[in-house]
Amino acid sequence: MSALTLRQRWQYSLKLASWPKLFVPMLLGGALGVHAEARHGTLEPARATVIALALALLALCNVATIVWLNDYADQRVDALKRTLLPQAGSPKTIFDGLLSARALLIAGVAAASLTVALAAWLTWWTSRTLPLAGATLGLAVFAAYSLPPLRLNYRGGGELLEGFGVGVLYPLIGYWAHAGRSWDPELWLVLALAPLALASAVASGLSDEESDRAGGKRTVVTWLGNSRARLIVGWMMLASVLSLPCAALLLRGVPVWVALAPVVVLVLMGSRVRRLSPLATTGAFAEQARYKQALHHAIWLASLTLSLGLVSRVVSIVRA
Repeated sequence: MSALTLRQRWQYSLKLASWPKLFVPMLLGGALGVHAEARHGTLEPARATVIALALALLALCNVATIVWLNDYADQRVDALKRTLLPQAGSPKTIFDGLLSARALLIAGVAAASLTVALAAWLTWWTSRTLPLAGATLGLAVFAAYSLPPLRLNYRGGGELLEGFGVGVLYPLIGYWAHAGRSWDPELWLVLALAPLALASAVASGLSDEESDRAGGKRTVVTWLGNSRARLIVGWMMLASVLSLPCAALLLRGVPVWVALAPVVVLVLMGSRVRRLSPLATTGAFAEQARYKQALHHAIWLASLTLSLGLVSRVVSIVRA
């Protein structure tokens, strides 16, 4: 890694492979908001396009904030993992000398400031206060997760915070920016998919089980163990599969197939997650990586399928 240029080091520090974790929920929230606008007859395509671009920039700044400041907050445990398991996992930005802790702290604070500034502009431009409130709450949730004095990712409850932020709050920010209302029946779909975000949060701790335990972090994996954590992941996936048809019954003006299509995706792709689950045992880092990748792909594709279904419905409404 020492041969990387400065630009490549910063690019690596952004962890591009993790970006869909926030971008997909924000996109889903935007699709829900646009659908609600179309259903209420208030959709303005040009205005919606500007909002979508602003949300994309906001998500970019937000994900940069999270990856940089999380690396800064986790540098002690990252160093411990590299010491205990020198061949496990990807290079650590600070410990392996890619960037300094001070550089990540400054960059993370700057990205957080841009997040708030973009949310404030979006609030001013749309005359809607909810986007700014949602973005500010999102940063507060992250601070409670990673930073002193709470650091719930160390003390316990970090998975619940991540599940709430990724599975509920980020879709709501996208929805609020477009729709401007606090609630519409479309949001039942957000609640139906929220267990998937919790599943992802639990699974993320599998590869850090030994170093987290040695470093005193209290996660679901260090508390309940590897096998029980994977069992929780399976139950959370099943919860979304069962919740989506229920949400479909509560929707207004949304064809049932829009909510059922992601169920098909979860069932089909979830079969691979189930096959890989028994292999993702403690210390089996390659198998854990494949297991988590299959889980993430199932979650993201199900969410994108739902978003495309909503957008296709919007096109039908506009043409009518």
